[in-house]
Amino acid sequence: MIKKTLFVIIIFSMLSFNTSTIEKTYSLTVKAEGLRNSNGEVIFALYNKDGSIPDEKYKKYFKKGVSIIDKDNTTTYTFTNLPKGSYAVNILHDENKNGKIDKKFLLPIPSEGIGFSNYESIGMSNRPNFSKASFLVKSDIQKVIKVIYL
Repeated sequence: MIKKTLFVIIIFSMLSFNTSTIEKTYSLTVKAEGLRNSNGEVIFALYNKDGSIPDEKYKKYFKKGVSIIDKDNTTTYTFTNLPKGSYAVNILHDENKNGKIDKKFLLPIPSEGIGFSNYESIGMSNRPNFSKASFLVKSDIQKVIKVIYL
């Protein structure tokens, strides 16, 4: 009798499981715009915490992906299974495929193209930060990011 009661309780619990407690997820498709050539690949890094960018050594990202460049010097990457929240994107045109931001000579200036969500230019008075680069994901969305060569 106890086994039957326990079995009935387990079955009832499984049938009454509320699927609304499962968190809905979304996708974010990012397009890199303004690539100067089709050499190498593009690294897409997604961030979800304040203070996480800039991230020159790619250690603070939430998700990361790599995409090849099309003949027309464009590329896209889609991040999937994202819970609702604030995110920022950083991209690198990694022309030599070494996985890092190369610098011009001994200067702290990238020799390869970089880009951040919500940024059209980057400079000493317009340094990337999560607050300015972030945007809300609450549905499947697309973002275009301009690649900047300094």
